[in-house]
Amino acid sequence: MTRTIKIATRESKLALWQARHVRDLIQAAHADVKVEIVGMTTEGDRNKQSPLSQIGGKGVFVKELELALIDGSADIAVHSMKDVPSILPAGLMIAAIVKRADPRDAFVSVRYQRLSEVPAGGKIGSSSLRRRLQLKAAFSELQYLELRGNVDTRLGKLDAGEFDGIILAVAGLQRLGLDRVTQALDTGYCIPSAGQGAVGIECRSDDSEIIQMLESINHEQTSVCVACERRITASLEATCNLPIAAFAEITGGTISVQTFVSDESGDQSLRESISGPVEDASRLADDLTRKLLDRGAETLIRPGTR
Repeated sequence: MTRTIKIATRESKLALWQARHVRDLIQAAHADVKVEIVGMTTEGDRNKQSPLSQIGGKGVFVKELELALIDGSADIAVHSMKDVPSILPAGLMIAAIVKRADPRDAFVSVRYQRLSEVPAGGKIGSSSLRRRLQLKAAFSELQYLELRGNVDTRLGKLDAGEFDGIILAVAGLQRLGLDRVTQALDTGYCIPSAGQGAVGIECRSDDSEIIQMLESINHEQTSVCVACERRITASLEATCNLPIAAFAEITGGTISVQTFVSDESGDQSLRESISGPVEDASRLADDLTRKLLDRGAETLIRPGTR
C-alpha cells in the first residue's frame, strides 16, 4: 500500500526548492511512498518590514510549520536549519538532516569584486545581526544596514543601487540557480550561523514509522556538525535573533569548531575555537561553551547577568 507523506514548508522559492529536494530524496529511497507538499505562509514571510530581532528572531519562519505537525495536518516539516530555534516544542524532533551545501556567507555586488574593495561609507545590507557585527569588526569603515525580504527582493534593491553590496547565504543562491556570489566570505572572519547550509526535517517524536523512513536520507557527517553547533547555542540559551555564530567541520577524523558571541551593539565580542576527535563532538561542544561562559558570554547575551 502506498503511503502519502505531507511536507509542510514555507512558500518562498528557496523553501520550496528545499521541500522538493527532500521529497525527491524520500521517493528515491522509498518507492512505495507518495509525497505531497503543503505550502504555508509564516509570520516571518508576512512581516517583511520589521527587523527579525523585533518579531521573534528567525524562529518566526518555523512556528506555523510546527503547528501543522502538532495538529496532524502535516507529517514532516522542512527547514533551513539556521532558522530552527535550539529548543524545539515538546513532542517534536529533527529526525534527519540532508547533506550540507556550502555554509559560507556571500558578498554580492554589482560594483565591487571583493568586500575589501568597497570604499569607506559604502552601504552593506543584511538581515542578520550576526553577519553585520562580524563584518563591522573586519571592515569598520562601512555602513551596515537592515535588509529584509526574500532573495529576489534583496537582489532587486541591490541592482537598483540602494546598496553597494549585500550579504546572503552562498547555499541559498546556489540552490536557486543564481550566479550572484561575488565573493564567498572566509569563515575566519565571518563565521556562519549554527546550521547554515543544512536542510533539516522535523517530525513528531512519537511517529516511529516516519522517523525510520527519514533515517535513510540522513547525512551522518552533516548531522554531527549541526548537532555540535546547536548544542553550543542551546547551552548558551541563545535565541535566533542574537549575534551568535557556531560552525563545525570535519576533516578526516577531526572535528573543528569556531564560535562568535557579541553584544547587540558589537562593542564587545568573543571568539573561541576547539578541535578534536569526531567521536568527542558533544564533549568538545560543551568544553567550548564553558570557555565562552568563563570569558563572560552570558553577560554579552543577557546584559545585567553576572
